[in-house]
Amino acid sequence: MHAEEAGGSEEFERHRTALFGLAYRMLGSAEEAEDIVQDTYLRWHDRGGGHRRGDAEPVAAPRAWLAKVATNLCLNRLTSARARRERYAGPWLPEPVPTGTGAGPDQGPLDPLDTAERRDSVALALLVLLERLNPAERAVFVLREAFGYTHREVAEVLAVSEAHSRQLHRRARQRLGQVAATRQVGAARPSGETDRTRGRALVARFLAAAERGDLAALEETLAEDVTVWVDGGGRIRAARRPVTGRSRVAHYLVGARRTTDLDLRITISEINGTPAGLALAGSALVAVVVPETAPDGLVRAVRVIASPEKLRFAQKRLPPVTA
Repeated sequence: MHAEEAGGSEEFERHRTALFGLAYRMLGSAEEAEDIVQDTYLRWHDRGGGHRRGDAEPVAAPRAWLAKVATNLCLNRLTSARARRERYAGPWLPEPVPTGTGAGPDQGPLDPLDTAERRDSVALALLVLLERLNPAERAVFVLREAFGYTHREVAEVLAVSEAHSRQLHRRARQRLGQVAATRQVGAARPSGETDRTRGRALVARFLAAAERGDLAALEETLAEDVTVWVDGGGRIRAARRPVTGRSRVAHYLVGARRTTDLDLRITISEINGTPAGLALAGSALVAVVVPETAPDGLVRAVRVIASPEKLRFAQKRLPPVTA
């Protein structure tokens, strides 16, 4: 490998994690995000790894160039993705991604996770809400909120004016706020260390009650208007519509636990920046259970990803499971 090629590869690797995080937030699919990163690398390589190639000038700002390529690739995919999701069997949920310590060889694939706000930008509740935005609104929101781009930088990435970038961002925040208020999702999450500790304790109690099939104990952890969404992708038996209400949700979760013929155990791990349950049959991941906690100390929403295709990425990045 020539020195320039090696330097170009090293430069790309410095941005790989951020590119994956960008693509994942745009698409809600970890496997598609990996494809976007690979396609971006191929274009970077064809461009000479940022160096002069033929008549092409060297890339003066690799971060901006790579972000623009990855964003445009995502925008191309979002149109077809929206059509597929309209035909999806049951609720559609994003692919879960491990983000905790020991999350396999690619720890921290959703960086930047250095602030509470940026950690919240990969929460499943928010990623579901982002489906309500058009592709341009979603791109502006992700670049601004998760990666701290200025409107000038966003404008350069999307080839729009700064004024249009501001308009798209304002419209995205308004639409997300309206949907969140209507559906009571995506509100502020625990921010202080004490609140986070209490949230983890609540998730642990919820998961333990669900694993035991303890209906009374489970109901004690649930808000009165709690809702559960189950993404089985049409591949497994699962509720095709959201289940709402403390009693109905508790009975549904206990019933699902009792009717499975698998010898399941549930462990707690960090998924998309929040405590979640991993339902394991031996070493095989069969479901990810992500509770959303409220400031009142109750679980107000539960998202269950059980589609085998959506668990592949998380399975590969989980640490070895011991009995």
